[in-house]
Amino acid sequence: VQVVESGGGLVQPGGSLRLSCEAFGSILFSSLVIDWYRQAPGKRREFVSMYSSGGARDYSDSVKGRFTQSRDNAKKTVYLQMNRLKPEDTGVYYCDVGGTWGRGTQVTVSS
Repeated sequence: VQVVESGGGLVQPGGSLRLSCEAFGSILFSSLVIDWYRQAPGKRREFVSMYSSGGARDYSDSVKGRFTQSRDNAKKTVYLQMNRLKPEDTGVYYCDVGGTWGRGTQVTVSS
């Protein structure tokens, strides 16, 4: 199984980005919990959001109300819609698909 994140980039504060996380390989994607984490320079990796197989979603307090995670099981893809971005959202965003991690995508929020 391989996981690939995409959609990162440079955006001004207050802007939006949509990250994608696609899984490749033979997995029962719909049964898996999908998490997003991020890691800022010099800091530990931190939890961002979770989407369970049953549809439950959870977010860290720092992104609640601004980020929304969705999933398309047919495409084996999850999305992270990030709105009202702040400089402190800067970091490498990683997707965890049932224990398989991608290599991350860089998000930079700066004016």
